[in-house]
Amino acid sequence: MAMNSERVFKGLQQAPHRSLFNALGFTEEERNKPLIGIVSSYNEIVPGHMNLDKITEAVKLAVAEAGGMPVVVPAIAVCDGIAMGHIGMKYSLVTRDLIADSTECLAIAHAFDGMVCIPNCDKNVPGLLMAAARVNIPTVFVSGGPMLAGRIDGHKTSLSSLFEAVGSVSAGKMTEEKLCEYEEKGCPTCGSCSGMYTANSMNCLTETIGMGLPGNGTIPAVYSARIRLAKKAGYAVMKLIEKNIRPRDIMTKDAFMNALALDMALGCSTNTMLHLPAIAHEAGVDINMEVANEVSSRTPNLCHLAPAGPTYMEDLNEAGGVPAVMSELVKKDLLNLDCMTVTGKTVRENIEGAFNKNPEVIRPIDNPYMQSGGIAVLKGNLAPDTGIVKKSAVVPEMMVHEGPARVFDCEEDAIGAILGGKIVAGDVVVIRYEGPKGGPGMREMLNPTSAIAGMGLGSTVALITDGRFSGASRGASIGHVSPEAAVGGPIALVEEGDIISIDIPNNSLNVKVSDEELAKRRANWTPREPKVTTGYLSRYRELVTSGNRGAILEIPRA
Repeated sequence: MAMNSERVFKGLQQAPHRSLFNALGFTEEERNKPLIGIVSSYNEIVPGHMNLDKITEAVKLAVAEAGGMPVVVPAIAVCDGIAMGHIGMKYSLVTRDLIADSTECLAIAHAFDGMVCIPNCDKNVPGLLMAAARVNIPTVFVSGGPMLAGRIDGHKTSLSSLFEAVGSVSAGKMTEEKLCEYEEKGCPTCGSCSGMYTANSMNCLTETIGMGLPGNGTIPAVYSARIRLAKKAGYAVMKLIEKNIRPRDIMTKDAFMNALALDMALGCSTNTMLHLPAIAHEAGVDINMEVANEVSSRTPNLCHLAPAGPTYMEDLNEAGGVPAVMSELVKKDLLNLDCMTVTGKTVRENIEGAFNKNPEVIRPIDNPYMQSGGIAVLKGNLAPDTGIVKKSAVVPEMMVHEGPARVFDCEEDAIGAILGGKIVAGDVVVIRYEGPKGGPGMREMLNPTSAIAGMGLGSTVALITDGRFSGASRGASIGHVSPEAAVGGPIALVEEGDIISIDIPNNSLNVKVSDEELAKRRANWTPREPKVTTGYLSRYRELVTSGNRGAILEIPRA
């Protein structure tokens, strides 16, 4: 099989190219080996990435030992926790496409024969998966692994507890001294934050799709087993080159259906409903939200990891990790076991012998938390194209709810009202003009959801937005409402006091206003001036599509 790297290594005209590799210190012997790009997201600003230098070195060593020529190249990442609640959050989702684009550029411009992608937190997992699908050279993923849970008063805790604690202090339910203890102990190690938040959700789903080795999603960042997994990833990419197994051989429709099933069983972040369609789009596979509801209807929810419950990623790992969850789903024939994976083996071969080691962490499939999945896709006159809710993190009394709309045109105004005691039991907080175009950048609303929970309103107040939610959010938090307000979606027409009806079991979201009244309001609606008119966010706003399409970028049609 001809190698891509022959374009820069072989032939008379490649003498200048070889000279530049000489300048890099590579020998003739190394130039005769497959050129493997190790795409490392290492940096010193994201806690989940501060250990990736060690992961990178382990991969590099293994690739060289297995007969490859490893070269390390960068990928950027934003820490959603640090970016939360200010203008920085506008720059989170948008990096997914920057990462995909820049990795595509690096891989093709330098004629890589294979890649090992080393992501961890949030957007660089889907961004690198999108790039892998585009470039379609043999590729293996190995994440940096999850953080260990914090310990306070003998109980495990995590970042979501910190955000909720702020609300508790504002409500007079917690002292500032106790908040300081949470601050000191909530995030005790490096790694992606310890609950089933977006980073861990996507790393587990990477494993499920078949692009990461078993253990990719759950082995804690500080465990030496993570270093060993990195070495195995380096060996694995060389085997994939030998067998010519490429990402699009792995990322098939059946693989994405497997991922949706695991998504529902694990109770993953609602952000997966943005990322899976976007990754699938790059792989030439169509995943729509209606498909997600179909999968949810037949897939029981087996896990309640934080913020939905008191268990954490380290607990899931000890219970057998993703293979153990898959072993439960197999009992009801909910997976396609013939899908190829980066091990060079099928899903069936990979999970052979896997079993559930802790039924308190992974419920047996005949005793689930819910008979349907952890995520629900809602539709109605308020969300004609869909809205998303993590129903596994919604208390029973909020599964069906009606209440008056409290309308805010940005996140900051809503937080001020919540912390100022202006939101009361029964209210439905509506935050709009925060969608992909309206934000721009579709900010996460962890601050308002955490403030609601921390102030003791989590079982009586709902929140609806055309923005999105962190995986750390819990409660009746409905996001991705499409069409968004910025393009004239019905959420733009809601007025203070309108009664909003939420029925999660029946997948519906409506505002109790007549069609005639909505039409009258629409006739009087005018588009808002863009919040950002320069720089990358402005370009992003012009190209981004709606949340129900995964917020993919698309050149506008004339």
